[in-house]
Order: sequence, then C-alpha cells, then structure tokens
Amino acid sequence: MNQTNDNASLEMPENTNPRVALITGASQRLGAATSKELHQHGYNIIIHYNQSLTSAQELVNSFNQKRENSAHAIQADLNDAKSVTNLAESALGLYGKINVLVNNASSFYPTPMGSGTDKDWENLFGSNSKAPFFLSQHLTETLKANQGCIINMVDIHAARPIKDHTIYCMAKSSLVTLTKSLAKELAPQVRVNGVAPGAILWPENITEAEKEKILRQIPLERIGSAKDIAKTILFLVQADYITGQIIAVDGGRSL
Repeated sequence: MNQTNDNASLEMPENTNPRVALITGASQRLGAATSKELHQHGYNIIIHYNQSLTSAQELVNSFNQKRENSAHAIQADLNDAKSVTNLAESALGLYGKINVLVNNASSFYPTPMGSGTDKDWENLFGSNSKAPFFLSQHLTETLKANQGCIINMVDIHAARPIKDHTIYCMAKSSLVTLTKSLAKELAPQVRVNGVAPGAILWPENITEAEKEKILRQIPLERIGSAKDIAKTILFLVQADYITGQIIAVDGGRSL
C-alpha cells in the first residue's frame, strides 16, 4: 500500500467556505482575545476599530499569515449613524455574508450625578446600546440567511449598578433588554445571547487595597482573563439550542 496516499487520505480537507465573524472593538483586550479564539476555530474575522489602527492591522496581519485572506479591519465611529451603516455594508461586502456578530465595543467611565452631560449620554449609550441595535438591524438579513447568531457584551453591573456609573449601567441594562428582545424577534433563524463579564483584567491605576476589596467579593478569589470571555463567546456561538441568555463570567461575584 502506498504510504504517501495513506497520509494524504488522513489530511483534513481545507475549509473553502469558512464562517465569518464581525467583532466590534476587536483590536485590543477582550475583543482581540475573542478574535483570536474564533480565528483559531476556523472563522474569518472582521475587526472593527475606531482609533486603534496599529493594533488592528497587527492582528489582521498575524491572522493572514496563518491563513490567507482570513481577516480584515474596518474603521468606524460607533457614535455616528452613517459610520455604523458603512461598517455593516463594508463588512458584508468583504465575504458576502456574516455568520456571527459580536457587539463588544464599549465606552466605560464614571458620570457622578451633577456631572453627566448630553455628550456622556450619547457616548455611553451609543457604543453600549444604540450601535448594537443598528448593527443587528443592518445585518439581520444575512444573519437569518446563514442561521447566524449575535453575542452582546453586557456587564454584571447592568443588574447590580456601581456607584457613579449610572449612565453606563443604564446603557448596559438596555443591552440586556435588546438581547432578550431580539432573541424572540429574530428566532428561529438567529440566536441572540449575552456575556456579562465580572472582574476581567485589572484596570489602570487601581490600588492594591482596591484589588483586595474586589477579590473578597469573588467566591473564586481571583479575577478572570480575556481568554475566559473568548471561550464563553465561542461556546455560545456553537451552542445551537441556547438563545436569550446572559452568561455571567465573574467567578461567582454576582452571587
């Protein structure tokens, strides 16, 4: 028996029609980790970024070195309606379909009562609520045609607000509602779920005392990693009988 032919028969066939994922805010942190996880599992990746061109391009180049024409980057300001429309149209034009939409991009900063402005409202609701709605709406047809799914990056503080972050928590709470509402409206063709991170990666300028206080609130006594979020998103992408759910990835903190 010809050994060469035996080896050839054992090779995995090349995926000539890979699934496509559009991930907003995908050039850094949780978005980048999610991009890497889905690309590793055979997805073509469309990386949305706003200002992080260098990081986005480096990630695209690394993906394309592993698999030719498997990644692209698109710039868009999610607070601008025309830019959101252009993002959806440009993303769809790259591969002719979208199988997975991950609404990951998020503005996050405090707005204590007395300091909040219209600009804060527009910025926090724009990235955390408005853009996910309109991107989902723009891409509904292709998601339905491809039995796709939407994953929204929520927050455990949508249900348990944190002090001085009222506008942010309101925006994330509306994203929870969007997730559950679209799960009903887009069924049975499209599944819609959310991931609610807890303490994932330490923020800048946090003190050791603040770290200890947070860790005391977490039953697992440690913070999570970007990989934890990425693996949960992959699970939801693959879980064909789950929709309308919010999975907390927080080490038990929300208990």
